[in-house]
Amino acid sequence: MPVTAPEVSRFDPGAPWALHPQVALRPEGFGALAYHYGNRRLVFLKSKTLVELVSALADFDSAEQALRAMVEPGQRDRHEAALARLAASGVIRAR
Repeated sequence: MPVTAPEVSRFDPGAPWALHPQVALRPEGFGALAYHYGNRRLVFLKSKTLVELVSALADFDSAEQALRAMVEPGQRDRHEAALARLAASGVIRAR
């Protein structure tokens, strides 16, 4: 079976998001490793807050709500940018 191009989503913080079902998170001291079994990408999540945020995205109506609930105000822009990179790499996807 041929390998298809990875599903890439444009990040909209007002939309609902979730960890891609083909991604496994392995906890590490620095945060976690995210491995995508579909596109075989390995991504480093370099903070425990980001790992918690990504893991909980499906529990919120939007990424923006998750950011407000889980991330300190001064760190939200940084975490939103990280979510955008994770969407571009296929680690999270719109639901």
